[in-house]
Amino acid sequence: MNLPGTLRIGLSRGRFEMLEFFRDKGAVIFTFSFPALLMLMLGGIYDEPIGEGVRLSQVFAASIAASAVVSTSFVNLGGRIATDRDDGTLKRLRGTPMPVAAYFVGKTIQVFWISLAELVLMLGLATALYDLRLPTSIVQWGRMAGFFLLGVTCWSLLGIAASRLSRSAKTAAVATLVPYTLLGFVSGVYIVPSGLPPVMEQIGALFPLKWLAQGFRSALLPDSMAAYEAAGTWETGRTVLVLGLWTVAGLVLCLTTFRWNDERTR
Repeated sequence: MNLPGTLRIGLSRGRFEMLEFFRDKGAVIFTFSFPALLMLMLGGIYDEPIGEGVRLSQVFAASIAASAVVSTSFVNLGGRIATDRDDGTLKRLRGTPMPVAAYFVGKTIQVFWISLAELVLMLGLATALYDLRLPTSIVQWGRMAGFFLLGVTCWSLLGIAASRLSRSAKTAAVATLVPYTLLGFVSGVYIVPSGLPPVMEQIGALFPLKWLAQGFRSALLPDSMAAYEAAGTWETGRTVLVLGLWTVAGLVLCLTTFRWNDERTR
């Protein structure tokens, strides 16, 4: 593989992917508005104090910021790859001199920048409306950046794998949006972690959304709020471990299930 050539083509493909995304007004509106509306709705309904100097709206804001990253990396990416496969884009690209890796470099660039823009939007709204305090130390910013990158990587790989579950672009939303929404309830995103029934908490702990949301809360909320987590601590090491394991699992699923065309329709 000609790495410099692949990277150059991938960067060019990334610019194309960004343009394609912003031309799709429906995708842009849904991607950026859905998490924001959830945060505004939950923050408006639940705004009572929960800890010293912390309100429920701030807890929801931190959790939904993590959920927004999942929306852009899992829901958006899984749907767009399924669309590319359904309309023949993947098949045509495979027949060109473009290296296979360049396609994924382009998708990675798109997901990274859209996820970053989504995160900035969510934190901006939370800061302006709910007085959410941004990290004040290098350690907190490092933790935030680390969980962001790990979350984007993990959920992007899972999004690529989930695209295989869709027989067509029309069913792609079901394959990604339904599990994304359901996991939000059992992962302490739409419900305060301390308010989850034990069974729901245990189910949520099996999946990476719970840990990404907890990681974001550890970076955006005071350390005293760790007492409201299921384990009573931020469990930073365990969070990294679980997200790392899911990242590896996502990579394995991608390598074993990804296809350039849907052989099931033959």
